[in-house]
Formats: sequence, C-alpha cells, structure tokens
Amino acid sequence: MKIKTKLTLQNTCVTAAVFLLCMVLIYLVSEHTRSKTFFHDLKSEAITKAHLFLQNQVDAQTMQSIYLNNKKFINEVEVAVYSADFQMLYHDAVQNDIIKEDRAMIDRILKEKDMEFYIGKYQAVGIRYSFGGKDYIVTAAAYDGYGYDNLLELQKTLIVLFVVGLSLLFAAGYFLARASLKPIRDIVREAETITALHINRRLPVKNEKDELGELSTAFNALLERLEVSFNSQKMFVSNVSHELRTPLAALIAELDLSLQKERSGEQYRQAMQNVLLDARRMTKLIDGLLNLAKADYQKEHIKMQEIRLDELLLDAREFILRAHPDYHIDLLFEQEEAEDDRLITVKGNLYLLNIAFSNLIENNCKYSADKSSFIQISYWDKWTIVRLSDAGIGMSEADKQHLFTLFYRGEQEKMAEGHGIGMTLSQKIIHLHQGNISVHSEQGKGTTFVIELPHL
Repeated sequence: MKIKTKLTLQNTCVTAAVFLLCMVLIYLVSEHTRSKTFFHDLKSEAITKAHLFLQNQVDAQTMQSIYLNNKKFINEVEVAVYSADFQMLYHDAVQNDIIKEDRAMIDRILKEKDMEFYIGKYQAVGIRYSFGGKDYIVTAAAYDGYGYDNLLELQKTLIVLFVVGLSLLFAAGYFLARASLKPIRDIVREAETITALHINRRLPVKNEKDELGELSTAFNALLERLEVSFNSQKMFVSNVSHELRTPLAALIAELDLSLQKERSGEQYRQAMQNVLLDARRMTKLIDGLLNLAKADYQKEHIKMQEIRLDELLLDAREFILRAHPDYHIDLLFEQEEAEDDRLITVKGNLYLLNIAFSNLIENNCKYSADKSSFIQISYWDKWTIVRLSDAGIGMSEADKQHLFTLFYRGEQEKMAEGHGIGMTLSQKIIHLHQGNISVHSEQGKGTTFVIELPHL
C-alpha cells in the first residue's frame, strides 16, 4: 500500500470516528431534549385537566368523550386523578389504564411530589397537586409520536450526512495526500537519475525549513560526501596504478636488458642490485598504501592502549637512526619532568602513532641540509603537544596548501625520494586519535609540524 493511500485511509478513519461520535452526541442530545420537553408537556396537560375537573368546569363524561375522540387522530394524554387515600376521582380511560396505579405508587408520589418514568414506549408523570386545601394525585401518560418521528428523520439525515461526508472526506484526503506527497515523487524521480556517471546531480530543495527540505538537504550532503569519496577513490586508483607502474616498468626493463646478451658476473650483480632497489621501492609504496587503508578504519575497529609519547618518540628515533645513521634527531621536554605521567600519556594505537611520527621526523630530516629534526614535547590543558622542527628549505604556500593531499610530491620532489603518501597518512592517523596537526613553514627558514593529542 502506498503512503498516499495509507494516509488517506488513516485520515478518513480518524475523521469518520470523530464525525460518528459527534453525530451520536447530536442524536443523544436530541433524544434527551425530546424526552425532557415531553415530560414538561405531560405535566402541563395533567394539571390543566385536573384543574378543570376539580373546579367542575367540565364534567367527567365530557372530558372522557374529548379524550376518546382525540385519541383517534393524535397521541392524546391519558390523565387520572386520585385522592390522597387512593380513591380514583377521574380517569380518561379506565379500560386502557396505561399507568396501572397502585397504593405504593400513590404513596411514593405523595412523598416525592413529582415523578417521571417510562412504561414501555410511553412516558408517564405523577404529580401531587394541591386544590382547595386538599392534596390530590394526578397521573398522566402518553406516547410522543411526533417527537419520535422527528428523531427518526434526524437519524436518517445523520446517516446520509455521514455517508456523503465520509465520501467527500475520502476524496479530499486522497487529493490532499497526493498533493502533499508530490515533492516526494519529484525527489524519487530525481534520485533515480543519479548514477555513478551523474553523481554530481542533486535533489531539488523547494523549502529548506520543512521536513522534505531537510531530507533533501541531508541527502544532498550525503551525495556530496559520496562524490568526494568516489572521486578520491578514482584518483587513488589512478595514482596507485601510476605509482606501481613506474617501479614495475623499471624492474622489467632491467631484467629484459640483462637477458638480451651474456654478461659478466659484476654486470649481473649490478642488475640484481637495481632490481632489488626497484622492488624495495615498490614494497615501501605497498606498505604505505596498506597503512593508509588501516588509518581509514573506525576507531572502534582498532586496538587502543595507553601510550607514553616520550617513550614512543624515543622508539621512533631509534628505529629511524638505525635505518639512516646520518640523521640527527634531538628530543627535548619544554617543562621539567611531568609530575603526572598522564599529561604525556594518550589513548591510541601504538603501531599507527609510530608510523605517523616516523613519517614527520623523516620529512624533517629529508628536507634539511643537516638532516636533523628537533622534537619538543609539552602539555597544556587537555592536550599533549609535540613540535617537530627542522632548519631546512621550507615550503611554498602552494606546497603547504596541498601538503596533506594524497600522492602530492611538492616543488622539491627531486630533493628526496617518496611517493606522496606519508603526510596524508600522518594526518589521517592524528585525526583518528581525535588530534590536530598543523604546519608552519617559510621558504629558507625551515618547517615545524605541531601535533596536539588529548592526554589522559
């Protein structure tokens, strides 16, 4: 069932229930008013006849004759007059005797002075009526044919109104639901046109403040993120293919060249060294890509532990110096030894943080004439702050702007070997640990990386 049909049925059912309740209340109120009005008329008729009889203005035979003649055409009121000791003084039609008075009823009327009750479909009243210093009991009963006929007509009218009104409500609800859901149909049609080839398309937003506008805006934001991710993935695949093709092509060319003719042992050894160098470059590139994939994991999916940054940096320093003995790496605390180890302890993944800081230290050393990196550790508020500085060539504004772009090598790419992965990887790892990374650099005056990580 479509939403418009479901909404139409729901609205119609709710409205029908309210409509029906209102009609039932109208009918009940009309019935109550009819009953109350007829009881009032019965009392008036009873008192009038009793007064005429007790004053001897009209004799009993004449009153009975009038009653019998009127009864042929209308629902005449049957009246009886009793004395306080239950002596019947007058009765319109003893042979009918609708009420069938007894002593208990007379005593009850004397006590309560006024009674209203039903006898089957007839309404009846009992009144204690005082005349000439004596109390009399007057009863009256009749069938309200005119009132019941009006109620029946009202019932028929209400049923017709209910059926007609319900039909109109259903039709109006259907068209209103259709009109209200038209923007959704437009969104669906537009969404169906969004494919991988047309991922730049967006959903129409007619009113940003209503719910559909908020939905379209949120969906457009999702499409924006997907487009960025999709384009990044395409660029990533393209760049990876290019980066892998270069060492593979060099490796194949070196092997082909070696096999073209018989060579000396030294020449074969030189060829093998060149092949090994290309293989190591490719391995380093693949390792970087794998680490980049790990840095894209959610925080919940990687192992986190408490890590002292000073110890981590010392381990990274030792690892880098073993691989590059010509590098110079100095580690310095700006404050005295921390009173609380938690000020320099963070919650993180040891492997990933080691990679991030190693990349930054190597970047300092590669692009400085003295191949040095100066590391300072401090803490402030909730952050542990690490500054990694060099006195190298620095960066241009263009390099700083694209520093963390994947596979970007910069204007000084010929100065040092690399694949343009390290800076992007370091940024992803720092952000994964809810940290911040920034770079301050000026050409000819060196570069400083500032990393802020939340401590315990």
